[in-house]
Amino acid sequence: MRRRAGVGAIQRQKVQQDKFKEKGSEIHENQLEQMTNQMEKFRENLEEFAAKHKNEIKKNPQFRKQFQEMCASIGVDPLASGKGFWSEMLGVGDFYYELGVQVIEVCVATSHRNGGVVAVEEVLKRLNQRRRHDNQISSDDVVRAVKKLKVLGSGMEITSSGTSQFIHAIPGELSMDHTTLLIQAKKDGHVTEASICSSLGWTSERSIRTLEHLLRAGVAWQDDQSKPVAYWFPAFFDKAQEVEELGA
Repeated sequence: MRRRAGVGAIQRQKVQQDKFKEKGSEIHENQLEQMTNQMEKFRENLEEFAAKHKNEIKKNPQFRKQFQEMCASIGVDPLASGKGFWSEMLGVGDFYYELGVQVIEVCVATSHRNGGVVAVEEVLKRLNQRRRHDNQISSDDVVRAVKKLKVLGSGMEITSSGTSQFIHAIPGELSMDHTTLLIQAKKDGHVTEASICSSLGWTSERSIRTLEHLLRAGVAWQDDQSKPVAYWFPAFFDKAQEVEELGA
């Protein structure tokens, strides 16, 4: 007959388990305190680094990108608005908001041609032409500026396609279908209903509905003289020219 554990044994086991829990909580608290201290020290060192290299951060786009990545690694946002070390010492928050306004200006100035979809590379080229040689910006700066503008409800978004990035400055939200079709159109600069159905596996109705939205927004142009009907995207005309030259 199996002997049941006595009350004393059960009590000793419970006391032992409580001690293990207590010790575990103590270790966890110590580790958390050490990590907090390390992060605070890292933040202090980062502030010292920023103060020392303030001018380099403002003038060198590659250096600025690396600094942003260091900040992100410890959860610091140097672009956050409001008073404090980052805004007063670096002024990078103002830098990106001002850059964002310049990006909007470029998007508005080119919207009659591209319907509100413009490559980050084109925006970067236009903005750097306006700036002094020692005050150039990078594509990373442009992307960060657009993302900062989202808090203002600007309707601007960044889409990536391979190594290329595009800014959408189109009224209203772009759905996943709109974005997917834009990425598809980038390959040749144009699409047809049949090519969309074949490449993306969409139904004809879904393809037409998505195309009609982009036509209304001015992002796409319909070529009725082409057989089958083709839909061209002005933002990708340079890409279409490359394809034609390769096929020549």
